Amino acid sequence: MNVSAPAADQQALFGAVLQPHRSLSPVGFRVLMAAVCIAFLAVGLGFLFAGAWPVLGFCGLEVLLIYALFRLNFRSLRRCETIRLTDRELELCRIAPDGATERITFQPYWLRVTVEEKPGRASRLVLSSHGRAVTVGTFLAPDERVALAEALTEALARQRAGRTGPEAAGASV
Repeated sequence: MNVSAPAADQQALFGAVLQPHRSLSPVGFRVLMAAVCIAFLAVGLGFLFAGAWPVLGFCGLEVLLIYALFRLNFRSLRRCETIRLTDRELELCRIAPDGATERITFQPYWLRVTVEEKPGRASRLVLSSHGRAVTVGTFLAPDERVALAEALTEALARQRAGRTGPEAAGASV
């Protein structure tokens, strides 16, 4: 496993962009927050008119807390993994929620793609080569991991079948 710059001049034989599922759109978030504000305002005003005026302030704090927690959750959704297979390498590019980028490359001839199933635990999609392993798509559903593993294995088989000469045996300069 090597960390290197991407090989943009090579044609991709396989590509996948993995992102966490986003069940709430930005418009849906605005609608939800408007509904929360209206509901908490109604509750707060009810207590205000009943003489318990501090409850209105706590309702406002709860709305701010809900907003802050949703924003924190949306920040983690910036996470992304890109897999790109070319004739010479398989590149995994990870973008963390804070924007940090990590590029990992594998020599595709020796690469193994496995889905590790453990009882009582979620499956893991693992790319391994030369004694090193990287887990991919931890945020994917189990059936999505299996589908990705099958598609990647098939693409690797096609890539390996098309190679001839010393590169097929793993020789390098």
